Amino acid sequence: MTQTDTTDKATLIGLLAVLCWSCTIGLMRAVAEPLGAVGGAAALYTTAALCIAVARGRKGWREVARWREMHPVYLWGCGALFVIYEICLSVAVGLAHDRSQAMEIGVINYLWPSLTIALAVLCRQQLARWWLWPGLLICLWGLARVLGGDHFSLPTLWTHVQGNPLAYGMAFAAALLWPTYSLLARRYGAGFNAVGLFVTGTALVLWLQWFRLDAAPAMQWSWTAGAQLFMAGALTALGYSCWEHGIQHGKLAVLAAASYFTPVLSALMASLLLQVLPGWSFWQGVALVTLGSLICWWATRSQ
Repeated sequence: MTQTDTTDKATLIGLLAVLCWSCTIGLMRAVAEPLGAVGGAAALYTTAALCIAVARGRKGWREVARWREMHPVYLWGCGALFVIYEICLSVAVGLAHDRSQAMEIGVINYLWPSLTIALAVLCRQQLARWWLWPGLLICLWGLARVLGGDHFSLPTLWTHVQGNPLAYGMAFAAALLWPTYSLLARRYGAGFNAVGLFVTGTALVLWLQWFRLDAAPAMQWSWTAGAQLFMAGALTALGYSCWEHGIQHGKLAVLAAASYFTPVLSALMASLLLQVLPGWSFWQGVALVTLGSLICWWATRSQ
């Protein structure tokens, strides 16, 4: 197999992650409702870690055993960013007051494609034309439309966010953490794929937090909850494993372009899974986020 074939294959594998992620927000919320925000997230990442371990088998264990060969920035820095990102996203979705708010948090999270490019430009890892910044502003305007509703105003937007500041704050933090992780993983990953280790660390931290809670809600198990948990864990494991392989070995520009459609796909899947039909302002905002992200991507392609 030639180098081009290997790169194309890695790109296709990375593209599979976009499809997996499109389902995760809806499934995260579905799991959090019966199992709790922290407990559901802990169970989800435990399932994901087990799926990765089974899928990778001995190859995965051999790679983990080589952790001393990994760059410290990748192992410890990227590992910490990954764990914090996953906790912020999953717990934020679980803490949403209702399913509509969970979908809004999903849109906030998917600011990361445009923020990845902006961060790469600021870190001088990527060249871009001037219209990168208008594209980023369009993304932020789209988010304002999602959060502000049909009668948008800054006081209304602020009041909406203040209604659940912890959940929205964690969602914004997640949107900033993932671009940082992606850029560092590409620079220092050196071909290693420690996602299984990172997911396991996420599960352990969440279980420790769950056991520390004085009034942790009882988990309400059912066949439906179990099936949703397995689907969420399996898709999370598959998505992150594919993305890690894709960003290290594939065509980053193609993966970035495809990832910009994740807000639309995620909103559609969450709407179906959660049986919620948002208003026109929500879909208008999702479209603006996607459009702004594509403009950001085109600003780098032109260069």
